[in-house]
Amino acid sequence: MAYRVTVHEGPVVRVVPDQRRRPQARGGVVVACGAVAVACAVGVWLLWRSFVDTWAGQRVEDAALDGAAFGQGRLWAVAEPVLDVVSVGFVAGGLLGAAVVALVRRRLSLAVQVAVLVGGANLTTRLVKHVVLDRPLLGVGADYGNTLPSGHTTAAGSVAAALLLVAPPRARPVVALLGAGYTALTGVSTLVGQWHRPSDVVAGTLVVLGWTALVCGAMAARPGVTPTATSTLPRVGAGDPWWQRTRRTALGLAVLGAAAGAVAGLLLTRTWAYRAGVADRAHELLAYGGGVAGVVAACCLTFAAMLVLRHAAGSRDETTSAPG
Repeated sequence: MAYRVTVHEGPVVRVVPDQRRRPQARGGVVVACGAVAVACAVGVWLLWRSFVDTWAGQRVEDAALDGAAFGQGRLWAVAEPVLDVVSVGFVAGGLLGAAVVALVRRRLSLAVQVAVLVGGANLTTRLVKHVVLDRPLLGVGADYGNTLPSGHTTAAGSVAAALLLVAPPRARPVVALLGAGYTALTGVSTLVGQWHRPSDVVAGTLVVLGWTALVCGAMAARPGVTPTATSTLPRVGAGDPWWQRTRRTALGLAVLGAAAGAVAGLLLTRTWAYRAGVADRAHELLAYGGGVAGVVAACCLTFAAMLVLRHAAGSRDETTSAPG
């Protein structure tokens, strides 16, 4: 059935039929979210298959791990405090903060959704790392066991994604930028400390994106609230007032991510071609630089996708109901 939209005609408020049918129109969003979640799962497996389960991939990432020793003393002074923040208390505090924002906005369902996102992402990372996947011994580097995906990156990214979910539409572009920056800083810090390899960090961002897509898909699948004659609504045809800022921010993140990805591809391709040789300082730095660029690319692209998915999942609620 068609939903109702109010039209303000001076002091008179008239309820007219709105021919847009929300459940049918949102089906595309649900499908897109499901496709993104599946793509993330496949992406995590491909990262493991390419960089963990093969001798060549282990060689490339071992070179990146060794390259992190260059300038580590100075960089660690910045990286260590960043990593020290990430803990169980940090995740709990971030989740509580996101839930409070959702409740202040009177969106109880959002509080539940962010709990599912944060809990699901961090539990998935632990299960994938310790139960589902392993790291075969191929004679490359020290045996630290499987470290893919990165738990620190997942924790930082999931808290940032939770805040993105609960933020009002006008604030989401800024939250997405800050979230991408913070997650990238955490991921790069794990490289600086030689705690993780680049594929671990990228896999962590994919886990967060996958769970965000699932939550946004569930959000889009829910029936919307039918407006009433007493609602304060925008004029018919007013369109989506938040889409322009969202689109510009997502595009900016995507362009930055694509540029960083191109740099990562170039540097890691050269390292891959030299994988059978004796790694010298130059090749270790190329691998390290490629890994850092890959982490930046992953964070920018995943938060661009999350920003668009969140907007698509909630835009009709927020353009046919009270602002916020």
